[in-house]
Amino acid sequence: MLIEAQNRTIALQARMKDQGIEAAVFTDESSIAYLAGFWGYLGIEFGRPSMLVVKADDAPVVITPLMESEMVGEMTWVQDVRTWEDAGQNTWGRALEGALGGLPEELWVERASLPAIVRNFLDERFKGAVLRDIGPVLGAQRMIKSPLEIEVMREAGQIAGAMMSAAHQSLHAGAQEWESALAVIDAGTRRAAQFLTAKGWERFVSPMIHNLQVLQSGRDTSMVHRRASVKAYERFDPVYFCFCNMAQFKQYKLGFDRMFHIGDVHEADVRVQEAAIAAQQAAIAAIKPGVHASDVAAAANAVYKERGYETGYRTGRSIGVAYLEAPELKAGDETVLQAGMTFAVDGGISVDGQTAGRIGDSVVVTDTGCDYLTDYPREVMVTDS
Repeated sequence: MLIEAQNRTIALQARMKDQGIEAAVFTDESSIAYLAGFWGYLGIEFGRPSMLVVKADDAPVVITPLMESEMVGEMTWVQDVRTWEDAGQNTWGRALEGALGGLPEELWVERASLPAIVRNFLDERFKGAVLRDIGPVLGAQRMIKSPLEIEVMREAGQIAGAMMSAAHQSLHAGAQEWESALAVIDAGTRRAAQFLTAKGWERFVSPMIHNLQVLQSGRDTSMVHRRASVKAYERFDPVYFCFCNMAQFKQYKLGFDRMFHIGDVHEADVRVQEAAIAAQQAAIAAIKPGVHASDVAAAANAVYKERGYETGYRTGRSIGVAYLEAPELKAGDETVLQAGMTFAVDGGISVDGQTAGRIGDSVVVTDTGCDYLTDYPREVMVTDS
């Protein structure tokens, strides 16, 4: 993975040279993981920024808190790791100035995710510099996944499948939502651990599945992103699991959603769920190289209209080391699909206060269409009890 991260950085430097970009500052965890191969468990919200400075004609520089530096030094291929401290003169601002090597006329940063603490410093310290966005430059590179990235995402798909199977098995009248959430975490963690060793770079990769489970049941199913509660399942309840903030491995995130029905299902719920599945399948059938992203969304929207439903959902989003990458499968996005792109593709209908129909899978675009990265039955599923 580290050799691949190094090669990605070299490729980015070539792009920067072509576009006349001398240096860029990366602050987003997903970008740093993609290029430098490391990530941590302390984020910018603690006021402790980690940064990666990439110059077109020089070796990159990692800037990290002193307390993180031992782990970072072991995780990254970057040789120049500079540390800073919470108190005293050895600040991250000074480290950043030193890495940039002066007062540049323009600063290339990730504008969409630049933390306020860093933005404020740049505005004050480099008042004459123009802030430009490096995000689209790296984003274009991240659109097409390498064989190694796709392999990791397939492993993430197997982990997600174990999670969904555990979710399914946890469902019965009288069980509570939080019990299903624990079953998901346990199954996913156990499956992830099977892919890992305790050697080299992998010893820093945690198998632990985390984040609050998006789970809702009964009339609350229409709420889309409610978290698991102490609510007990009842017969006929629809139950929705979304793993979009949990199905990940080695920093690669997938989208994966399924719905189940406890013991039996109302005909109205069947109609909604079948429409969502049909819309998702129409979208997936439309995915192939040369197709516009908006055309995939149009295929799904045609099914919703035919079935008599409206939806406010986008049909899908690009996935990778970030939860949301470009392009998106929605009206107005005219990106032409290419082999190696990866997407979460959804079918989604909400009937407020009543029910919902949802399904989601992750796919990779191939030379002739697409392959699934996630797998679980794509049908109306009813539990035994």
